[in-house]
Amino acid sequence: MTDCIFCKIINGEIPSYTVYEDDVVKAFLDISQGTPGHTLVVPKKHVQDIFAYDEKLAGEVFARLPKIARAIKQSNPDIVGMNILNNNGAVAYQSVFHSHIHLIPRYSTQDTFSINFTDNSDQYTDAKYQAIQKAIVDQMEK
Repeated sequence: MTDCIFCKIINGEIPSYTVYEDDVVKAFLDISQGTPGHTLVVPKKHVQDIFAYDEKLAGEVFARLPKIARAIKQSNPDIVGMNILNNNGAVAYQSVFHSHIHLIPRYSTQDTFSINFTDNSDQYTDAKYQAIQKAIVDQMEK
């Protein structure tokens, strides 16, 4: 894709701080550095989001995450955890429409990164859970 910033990084048209690269993925520091060491892992094949992956590409990309995550964690003794995020679609905060996985090192509960999950369980009955479950399971069987 000619106007994709990540494709340009992969092709060497835009410089990056690459931490890992092979024939399937390129991993480089996120320019925003949510926390020090914040890294993006991108498939070299242009796919918009997780919905565009086939099983082979998913297996190849996601199989590389532990190795890259371990290297990031081992690079700094102050790293005590890591968030691994993949945003899909604008509503889910995807801002570059070339699939990418964020590896965000965590240093403490006081570092500059946060995620908030809302507990909406009081709005669900057993019947609602079962309806959602059935809708998903039905799609898995297609």
